[in-house]
Amino acid sequence: MRAARPADRTASPAEARETSGATTGLVLEYVRQHAGEAAVEDTLRRAGVPFTAAELSRPSTWTSYDTRIRLFTAATEVLGDPGVMFRIGADSLRTGMNSSVVVLVRAMGSPRQVYARLPRAVANFTTTSTMEVVESDATSATLRYRLHEGYVHSRLDCDYARGLISMVPAIFGLPPARVVHEECESSGAAACVYHLSWDRRSRWSRRRGGPASADPELAALRSQVRGLQEAATDLVDGEDLETVLRRIVDRAAAAVLAPAYLLAVSAPHGGAPLVHSSGLDPAEVPLLVARLLAGNDLGPGAVTVDVASARRTHGRLAALNRPGQGGLGDERAMLAAYAGHAAAALDLVLALEDSRSEARRAGALLDLAHDLAQAAEAREICEVVAGALPRIVGCGSSGVLLWDPAAGVLRAAACAGLPPEQEAVLRTATLRAGDVPEVFGILTDREPRVISAVGASAPMRDLLAALLLTDVVAVPLLAGTTFLGVVTASWADGEVSGALDADVLARLRGVGDQASTALQKARLLETVRHQASHDALTGLPNRVLFRERLADALAAAAPSGSVGVLFCDLDRFKAVNDSLGHAAGDELLRQVSARLRAAVRPGDTVGRLSGDEFAVLLPRLASPSDAQAVVGRVAAAFAEPFRLDGIPVPMGTSTGVAVHTGCGEDPSATAERLLREADTAMYRHKHRDRPPAPAPRPAE
Repeated sequence: MRAARPADRTASPAEARETSGATTGLVLEYVRQHAGEAAVEDTLRRAGVPFTAAELSRPSTWTSYDTRIRLFTAATEVLGDPGVMFRIGADSLRTGMNSSVVVLVRAMGSPRQVYARLPRAVANFTTTSTMEVVESDATSATLRYRLHEGYVHSRLDCDYARGLISMVPAIFGLPPARVVHEECESSGAAACVYHLSWDRRSRWSRRRGGPASADPELAALRSQVRGLQEAATDLVDGEDLETVLRRIVDRAAAAVLAPAYLLAVSAPHGGAPLVHSSGLDPAEVPLLVARLLAGNDLGPGAVTVDVASARRTHGRLAALNRPGQGGLGDERAMLAAYAGHAAAALDLVLALEDSRSEARRAGALLDLAHDLAQAAEAREICEVVAGALPRIVGCGSSGVLLWDPAAGVLRAAACAGLPPEQEAVLRTATLRAGDVPEVFGILTDREPRVISAVGASAPMRDLLAALLLTDVVAVPLLAGTTFLGVVTASWADGEVSGALDADVLARLRGVGDQASTALQKARLLETVRHQASHDALTGLPNRVLFRERLADALAAAAPSGSVGVLFCDLDRFKAVNDSLGHAAGDELLRQVSARLRAAVRPGDTVGRLSGDEFAVLLPRLASPSDAQAVVGRVAAAFAEPFRLDGIPVPMGTSTGVAVHTGCGEDPSATAERLLREADTAMYRHKHRDRPPAPAPRPAE
């Protein structure tokens, strides 16, 4: 159990990181070897810990002091042995002590050297206790072990610590140390004091025998090799880069025991480094990452190594101890060996990621080609291209801006990847060539532009700031020498670093070429459609399109609504052709079409049906009589003479009106009927002043 903490220490709802998985793993392995897997599950159930056996066996899993004591208590109950915690510590060399610890201890040369360094390494196993060496010589030492303030001492924890420190000489092939423990915190002492004594190597080595396989160092080395092989396999089996990076941090604890770990590697395609950590306050991580990647010292308790292979340096890995704490020996060499395996795994995973990325890009390019083949309108083409660019180029957002030659501006036709507010900004922006140097430059030399917010012109810099972007690549869309617009790939702050390379530009050019071809085809198709449905001379809808729009207006009319058709025929048009020539007649028709368009209401349609015959579609009439107001404006449009080659030419028109109220059962048939009725009404108007034709004389 643990007593209430002082007021300045706030308990976290998450599991506190106070006990290394190296400790909990030893307990569960001892239970497994002596009582089986069912006993392990019983121990976990009795302890009520929020972890599985596999999690508690990983060195990277740190648990609270409460969890440790509950686990110790449960193991004691399951095995029915009050002294089992001492035996678990004393037998740890056989039951699975971390192999890197064994190798490091053996490299120190003697038990005396290990005991001298042991207080610095205690934090690798627990953060709730402090150890100090009171005295030591070649075959004896006195250690003082004290639980931190705020925790209630458990005799089980003391038994485990006694067993663990007694087995240090066994790593050197000596009998375990003899431990005399007369002062214990559980009995009210200020600290636990352990008096240790052990045999000299020279005396024991003559009596020592047995196979080489019994050598603790050899067994640890073999275990370490197996661990590295398993780590390499585990890393390579990662499904994606994020999984591999997380496993690197988890596996680092098998190489070097420490309370915390930090990994920072370069992002494959630029941008902010990829960071994974364990045991660190998230608020500390950014500053530590900056110092780690800069090669700065992270403190005396830090072990830092490069994660580098023969191909590239990926980043850096650090095992972090608290100030004043540290390892037993050359942990750097252990961590470096593991980092080498991690780097090789990263090489393979990144190669696989690149292969997958290329496959995704190839698929996206095929999808783009297919979608462009189906798109018929410029707007749809722009939406398809903008939507495909992030997958093909790897950008955060994209856009297609089309050139308006009449206004001299670029306007957004489509975009993807921008938040709604920024998308609205881009869609309403107009980039004038005269105001934005980047637009003028690309319009002049037809070359791509890599634009950064740092070196951009003031208008472009303001636009990028409004769009929350820092980098843009713009590639011109060209149909031969005709400038159609630009396609853009863009990145926000932190999304791109060295990613604006030749490969990105090549992919963007490829997409731009496809977009240019599709836009050119769409414009050609639009021209053909326009020519098929419009009069070539005046640009007005022809008879086919006019009839379609009339049928649509009839179909959309409300039951009480009215739709009208006004039919116009020029008076004495033939005389103009005969006297001034057909060129003058054509000019007259163009001027007539302009005056008619100016005379009608917004939403009305003026069409040229044939020769000198024009028609006006009047949708949404409030009443049939409203058509007469339009008739009056049309008549007024002919009040002033037309000027042809500087000659004033008076011109009149005959007009007929037909109105339909309600919804026709067959809009197409109703449209034909209305056109005939308006034509008939126009004919009556044209011949209103002529005498009636004489009645036919009867045959003699």
